[in-house]
Amino acid sequence: MEETRYLTFALGKGRLASRTLELLEEIGITCEEMKDKKSRKLVFVNEERKLRFFLAKGPDVPTYVEYGAADIGVVGKDTVLEENRRVYEVLDLGFGKCRMCVCGPESARELLMHHERIRVSSKYPNIAKDYFYNKKHQTVDIIRLNGSVELGPMVGLSDVIVDIVETGSTLKENGLAVLEEICPLSARMIVNQVSMQMQPERIKKLINEIREHLETREA
Repeated sequence: MEETRYLTFALGKGRLASRTLELLEEIGITCEEMKDKKSRKLVFVNEERKLRFFLAKGPDVPTYVEYGAADIGVVGKDTVLEENRRVYEVLDLGFGKCRMCVCGPESARELLMHHERIRVSSKYPNIAKDYFYNKKHQTVDIIRLNGSVELGPMVGLSDVIVDIVETGSTLKENGLAVLEEICPLSARMIVNQVSMQMQPERIKKLINEIREHLETREA
């Protein structure tokens, strides 16, 4: 395969991108351009390794990867599940660990146990729908929110919420608790399906380098 073609990475902005770049540096892949905090560039290049990097909002990363604008993406498992794009999920990077949970006041626990029809507010309507309809077989009304979903039960908009939980301190401060766990979450590497067929050696070599490094670090 033509080695001069750039391999393009889409990274979720924020902590995820920082941790990913740290991980890549640990295996000898650097992108000095990205370290310039004053830079207004949108696409950064490592000419030596023929790699390109760009930052995107988390929910957009799987879209860039599905349509081939990026060969590889790094994003949270929550985004992979919610966006449900046609991509290969190839590696659990092990950082950004948290949980997707059903949360609410203790009084809502019984509603969940008896499979009553309830209202669920969430930034993740697809994950909520899949959990309640396909795993619990419980009919619910799902309300999409973009802001502080904890407000839902507090102001009577919903009975429970589906949201990411890290420490649980925000829930506790607002009189809410984890009622059910949906799934564990962490940063995942995803790959464009065509790129995997067109450049299998190059992409698999990178995946194996990262996997071996992670295994060594954990040992």
